[in-house]
Amino acid sequence: MSVEVKNLSFKYSQRPILENVSFTACKGQITSLLGANGAGKSTLFKCVLGLFKHYSGEIIIDDKNLKNLNQHELSRMIAYVPQSSYPSFNYSVFEMVLMGTSSFSLAWESPGLNQKLAAEKALKDLGIYYLKDRDYQNLSGGERQLVLIARAIAQDTKVLILDEITANLDYGNQLEVLEKVKNLALKGLTVILSTHNPEQAFMFSDRIIALQDKKVIANGDPKMIMNCELIKKMYKVDVEMVSLYKDKIRFMAPTFMIN
Repeated sequence: MSVEVKNLSFKYSQRPILENVSFTACKGQITSLLGANGAGKSTLFKCVLGLFKHYSGEIIIDDKNLKNLNQHELSRMIAYVPQSSYPSFNYSVFEMVLMGTSSFSLAWESPGLNQKLAAEKALKDLGIYYLKDRDYQNLSGGERQLVLIARAIAQDTKVLILDEITANLDYGNQLEVLEKVKNLALKGLTVILSTHNPEQAFMFSDRIIALQDKKVIANGDPKMIMNCELIKKMYKVDVEMVSLYKDKIRFMAPTFMIN
């Protein structure tokens, strides 16, 4: 299932936020959005999630125009994972993941056996079934993010949207979460994520969409478009690109380069 954004423009009141944004996110791939704060990444996500309707242009999901879909139909196609989630009540991990199956039942119905099996499968697929009975609020940041991803998987959609899911994690947990996400893409999901880390975008993405001044300034294979000039355009900082092993790179400010 692909997500195609065609000439998308959006305004808050009369203030332009996005202008003629176009790209395609494909099945089995990770598409990463890069850009400084205020570049329009979150607004773009809200449009794709159907939360903002008053945009111009088109968003096509599996050959269907998003504006012709109701929220229930959209919830069967797209799952969303926020940066973090702190529920008011201290649900168990299993209860949190089970919430992802709500689109398969009526509002007044209790979850059935199939929904419970789907929640268990999502936990097993991410390798965190051992957390099933733990309190969600007592987990580490990395564990909580994996639980939120499991909840999205339990929703059984083909498109996964991730909003800066590694922003509050330590380096080890960042890589663990992104490895899990990469495996989900390899299994056939269409993954769109936003990040402020160009190095991780280079490592894990199949396509990068760079946003700056409301527009797409670069769109393509990370190995083809990621360079110091692009980083300077997006983040207004001079860097040098250091090539590491296994197709890894690091962008470093010259001041901190080590000879």
